Amino acid sequence: MTKFLLAVHVLAAIVAIGPVTVAASMFPPAARKALQTPDDPQALSTLRLLHRICRVYATMGVAVPVFGLATAKNMGVLGDAWLITSIVLTALAAGILAVLVLPRQEALLEELEEWEADANQPRGSSSAAPGDAGPAPGAAGRALDETTVTSAVLVEGPQRQRTVQLAMFTGVFNLLWATVTVLMIVRPGSTTGA
Repeated sequence: MTKFLLAVHVLAAIVAIGPVTVAASMFPPAARKALQTPDDPQALSTLRLLHRICRVYATMGVAVPVFGLATAKNMGVLGDAWLITSIVLTALAAGILAVLVLPRQEALLEELEEWEADANQPRGSSSAAPGDAGPAPGAAGRALDETTVTSAVLVEGPQRQRTVQLAMFTGVFNLLWATVTVLMIVRPGSTTGA
């Protein structure tokens, strides 16, 4: 029974946690690309897909600690320091994913979707009142391309800083999982010869 539980635990970790770490790592650069090319529908579709992968596989990832605890109980190592450390690190990784990574991904995605909806709105269908004259032309009569201006503001503004923060939190999440994986393999103090 222990071998079966261990096999399911390892498979769950590979199948569930692997895609989350990869998709979460790909999200910040993909978000920066979407900010730089707001008229590219493929960039926004990529972000949607990456976020969905993170959400779905994070939910499936609950199986990893469940089967891990069952395996540890059968092996009689529930009180071992390496296992307790792994449990704490797993809880930290899950908290970072749930509180710092997924909500930030969602917020960036929502902002980009709103911006895309505004950009795709026909020029004549402005939300201005019928009597409003609209924005006045510049002194030289030139109007800047709205897409260029908005794109520059998005890429260099607070959204870029948010993608950098998101990348940092994702890196911490990945580092925690890598540490847990090493602890599972090395198992300090183990008497099994590993």
